[in-house]
Amino acid sequence: MFLVRNIRLPLACSDPGAEAVRRARKTLGLSAGYPAETGIAKLSVDARHGTPVLVYTVAITLKDEGEESALAGASPCVCFTRRPEFHFSQGQTPLAHRPVVVGLGPAGLFAALLLARHGYRPLVLERGPALEQRIAAVQAFEAGGALNPDANIQFGEGGAGTFSDGKLTTRTGDALCAYVTQTFLEHGAPRDIAWRQKPHVGTDLLRGVITGIRAEIESLGGTVLFNTRLTGLEMRGGVLCGVKTTGGDFACDRMILAVGHSARDTFSMLHTLGLPLECKPFSVGFRAEHLQSEIERSLYHGAAGHPALPRGEYQLSQHVDGGRCVYTFCMCPGGSVCAAASEEGGVVTNGMSLHARDGRNANAAVVVSVDGRDFDNDPARAVAFQRQLEQAAFRAGGSNYAAPAETVGSFLQGRGRLELGAVQPTYPRGVEPCDLGSLLPQELSAALRQGLTAFGRKMAAYRAPDAVLTGLETRTSSPLRLLRGQDLQCVALPGLYPCGEGAGYAGGIMTAAVDGLRCAAALMEQSAPPRTDA
Repeated sequence: MFLVRNIRLPLACSDPGAEAVRRARKTLGLSAGYPAETGIAKLSVDARHGTPVLVYTVAITLKDEGEESALAGASPCVCFTRRPEFHFSQGQTPLAHRPVVVGLGPAGLFAALLLARHGYRPLVLERGPALEQRIAAVQAFEAGGALNPDANIQFGEGGAGTFSDGKLTTRTGDALCAYVTQTFLEHGAPRDIAWRQKPHVGTDLLRGVITGIRAEIESLGGTVLFNTRLTGLEMRGGVLCGVKTTGGDFACDRMILAVGHSARDTFSMLHTLGLPLECKPFSVGFRAEHLQSEIERSLYHGAAGHPALPRGEYQLSQHVDGGRCVYTFCMCPGGSVCAAASEEGGVVTNGMSLHARDGRNANAAVVVSVDGRDFDNDPARAVAFQRQLEQAAFRAGGSNYAAPAETVGSFLQGRGRLELGAVQPTYPRGVEPCDLGSLLPQELSAALRQGLTAFGRKMAAYRAPDAVLTGLETRTSSPLRLLRGQDLQCVALPGLYPCGEGAGYAGGIMTAAVDGLRCAAALMEQSAPPRTDA
């Protein structure tokens, strides 16, 4: 694939996307009829000199990779990339039992897929229901029904990322990202994720991709047991030999633990067994909602609203007093704030958007960092801190899963008011006015105020006093890490592979999926597939 960069076009261009592709093909010396797949990888606006200019990067893929290599030096603005291959060896000794994968979020899904594609017939345990039933449970809760602790935005087929913007961005640069992208494409994801600089699927389209991958796992001999929660481990001679679940006990000598960042009962079980857990940094704060049109006016200035422009996105950060960082996270253009609780008596917010990103509001987490120093490096205290914040938010919202909310102008002045204007909150269970600063330790509230003030200097939309803050956002990432060695096995329990975001080794759909692939490959390098009668 080629990336042809710095194609600059005026806003007056009648069809700038098509013109950008035409110029990119010309740069490579391709005739008008030459077959090639093309797409817009990046579009930005250069408004530094008054009149905005559209700046495109175009992706072009030829049918013949050999010909691509020959054209690699066509221009200084042309970058040539080749999809890396994913190779690993397999062990010689067959497993005594089918490998078990716990959790069917991105990490577990891709671990199970790789195992299934190589004949290991994994047994997958998922505490929540299949996706169709999970969506029904989420919709019922959003409409005012009871919370199901095992079927919600955190738990069930697809994991927490199912109800998100479906972002596939990552900073890792790992070669396995291409494997994940290709698998998503094979199961119906939009073609543009292959070349966009900031690819996203959207929660609506992501659902079909997830169920398609699960169907492939099952077609290759894997078994998925829904509504089956891990409750314990069996060990013999310091080695894993079985798992205990709500659906019975299973012999097991290899297990990939990919439970996600909200499986607090699983964390407690691991802690009770004496497995090595440590605190890791995470963040807490609110969801900030602005008009999407105001975000785009802040980013694109006079070009805002032009049909050639993508939905405006942003990422902001500010180091504040006390050595902490306040930053935006999981920004959802044209999206909505969702009710993400997984424990009774707690309120948790998150954000999601459809593939079209055509909602009236933009939302993003605005959070401040915390780490082991805040909890005496005690993982149990870190989890308890999250839970206490969620319970405080529940009470402040009226103890009926409404969320506490405050407008930005009020929060910055500590007035505890919800002075609604153009921005109407989208949290589905309703919001209640609240002094959000009172729900957090004073140091964290002060840090968030300092960060929001700095964001206002960087982006005009953040100066709007009627922007809405809805709380609390507490599940940015896992508060702990289950230690593993170079072989990716738990340092205290051979046969157990801590994996993904819940175990503290990923953050987001792409990195979790990549870690699932790594753990599955590490397992396969140790052992051959189990016998068909195992």
